[in-house]
Amino acid sequence: MPLGNACVYRLCRHVVIGPTLYLLGRPKIIGRRNLPRRGPVIVAANHLAVLDSFYLTLAARRQITFLAKGDYFDRGGLTGRLQRWFFTAVGQIPVDRRGGSAATLALEAATRIVEHGGVWGIHPEGTRSPDGRLYRGRTGAVRVAMDTGAPLVPVAITGTKPDRGVPWWRRRVVIEILEPLDLAPFRNAKGDDVRAATDALMAAIRSRTGQEYVDTYSKVWVSSTTGSEAA
Repeated sequence: MPLGNACVYRLCRHVVIGPTLYLLGRPKIIGRRNLPRRGPVIVAANHLAVLDSFYLTLAARRQITFLAKGDYFDRGGLTGRLQRWFFTAVGQIPVDRRGGSAATLALEAATRIVEHGGVWGIHPEGTRSPDGRLYRGRTGAVRVAMDTGAPLVPVAITGTKPDRGVPWWRRRVVIEILEPLDLAPFRNAKGDDVRAATDALMAAIRSRTGQEYVDTYSKVWVSSTTGSEAA
């Protein structure tokens, strides 16, 4: 990462955004040891609210790169320029998710991240849960992990979904970083069982969040800014 971008990232994490997240959610971080300090890694978390990606980044000791909608880099005017500068400065990568090539573009971008020794963050559900339940995961994270050999680390997040019955000062966000998923049982002579491995990924997350599981894809929310529904 260029020095300027690294400085902006640290400024946002430690000065601008990080303190606010601590104030709002009093985050409890569990299992940091399960996230490698060096080398490529894929971090896959459930998605309850907009702040999930921010808390996930806060919990990690390393920068996490997400794939952002290309639309957020194309807007005009002062707001658009500021938004483009911010996403670029903190290491987010634009992906055009329109058309039939969207999945291929997203997976290629994610592969480049891990092949360069980075951390790719993704919400396998593809969008925020509309009702707090855990929806069927898309297979991109497992595909990239199997193709590159990068560890796939499930992360369970709770407490980010707004609850009007709980005052903000009593909210507690928990980010639990689980052990890397063992993909060996899902490899066989006939090819990789990507779907079964993805189901195992979601089951690992659900075991810690306690969410009700829905074995269908969640309807894509076009305003989702991170992850990729195509992946």
